[in-house]
Amino acid sequence: MTGRGPGTGGVRGAARVPAARGTAGEPPGTPGASTAPPVPGAPALSGGTAGPTALEPLLRTVLAALAEGAGRRGGPVPATTPGELAAHVAGEFAAASGEDALPRLTALLAYGSADPADPSCAAHLHCPPLAVAAAADLAVSALNPSQDSWDQAPAATVLETLLLEELARLVGYGDEAAGVLTSGGTESNLLGLMLARDRVLGRASGRRTELEGVPRGGPRPRVFASAAAHFSVQRAAALLGLGEDAVVPVAVDHGLRMDPDALAGALKRCADDGELPVAVVATAGTTDTGAVDPLRACAEAAAEAGAWLHVDAAYGGGALLSDRLAPLLDGIALADSVSLDWHKLGWQPAAAGVFLVRRAETYASLARRAAYLNPRDDEEAGYPSLLGLSPRTTRRADAFPMAVTLRALGREGLGRLVDACHGLALAGAAAVRAHPRLELHCDPVLSVLLFRYLPTDGTGGADGADGPGRTDRVNAALRRRLLREGRAVVGRTELPGEGPGRVRLKLTLLNPYATPDDVARLLDAVAAAGRAEEVAV
Repeated sequence: MTGRGPGTGGVRGAARVPAARGTAGEPPGTPGASTAPPVPGAPALSGGTAGPTALEPLLRTVLAALAEGAGRRGGPVPATTPGELAAHVAGEFAAASGEDALPRLTALLAYGSADPADPSCAAHLHCPPLAVAAAADLAVSALNPSQDSWDQAPAATVLETLLLEELARLVGYGDEAAGVLTSGGTESNLLGLMLARDRVLGRASGRRTELEGVPRGGPRPRVFASAAAHFSVQRAAALLGLGEDAVVPVAVDHGLRMDPDALAGALKRCADDGELPVAVVATAGTTDTGAVDPLRACAEAAAEAGAWLHVDAAYGGGALLSDRLAPLLDGIALADSVSLDWHKLGWQPAAAGVFLVRRAETYASLARRAAYLNPRDDEEAGYPSLLGLSPRTTRRADAFPMAVTLRALGREGLGRLVDACHGLALAGAAAVRAHPRLELHCDPVLSVLLFRYLPTDGTGGADGADGPGRTDRVNAALRRRLLREGRAVVGRTELPGEGPGRVRLKLTLLNPYATPDDVARLLDAVAAAGRAEEVAV
């Protein structure tokens, strides 16, 4: 893997260098005015040799407040309305002062949070972080390294480089790969389409798009993504000057998986109309069903059309950790770029996004030189920079919790957690099929369960002529009832298409320690809320 700073050799070399010494033979960082408050009682800093001592009592305060707030909440979400919660938060915020601010507001945050560690909090791709990852994240917050220059993050620069090498191998990329940590799938998708724009449009126009902008005139650029792809594809097209209308939605099957014949047809029509296919975006793990597009077929179609292939594996990339599920992503190594999110099926605190390209040379249009961050003579002297790999300047060392987790659990340990969540989804699907008032949309692929509650017509029979519209209203309302009562956090979405009858409920099962009985109780709560809403809707 090239173009990302020092490799393993740099780590071995650094280990042989003796510790630097300060003046008078003392190590840099000796306690003094630079690390301790200059005036007794002044706010302490979290870094330096005195930082851990300053943090210790504060951490005890935070942990106690977290427990107090969670106990007061007593469930997956506070039992309240948005207006009531806003008033309560405003009152607590106004009242908090001095030493009372940290415990009071921490308890407020814990009370007023949706807790993904509760088995009944299962609406979104919102994972409960592993404790080891959260503890590692604290170290990042205390030290505050920034990844835009080596002299702000010496060790973190190397660790991010090594982590990306390992993740590139997991995807199936070779030594020519490059990458960067991102804020999540939205930023990663933007990066993928930006590089696609620069490479494909640049090749077609003979100009550097990153310098001169999108060419006026010439063939219209097009991006192809499934009708179930993430909305960030359209957002990225807008930000890149292509326009949201440049994105061509490709038909999907019942499981919301891209139809390869429909993709081939759309690409042919693009060529027949004299338009330019810039990119194909394949999704590995849609947010609604966890569907994985046919990646190998998408790669072949993109290559034939001369388009860049970006795989949005923000959710489904976690399948690469599992021997059982990894075959679902067959063909991902053929992609020009890939997005992964370990704050989904990786159990990391947000943000833990990853962007990878198969060939480092394709990153050229993002390269930047800033004299105060990555002067050429520094790099020639062996001080690497990650600045040219991200659209951001200041970047947190989000690779560190991921690196700690991978070393602590290994792929095998994380894979067991992925398999546990997949097993929960299978058990939940069986429970939905067995329930007289619930209807499963399709078999789960990863850990998402899509279903709906089926109301009666009031006499115990099927809904009448207004059935689809009434079913949609009942399903939407029962979800809000569960939130209001603090009983559950259940997702809501709509299937592609037009008209009533498309509303579905969604369980995104990312708690590997939940049980099938937990899921069954959650489904029973959904049905009970549905029965209650039938009277009101």
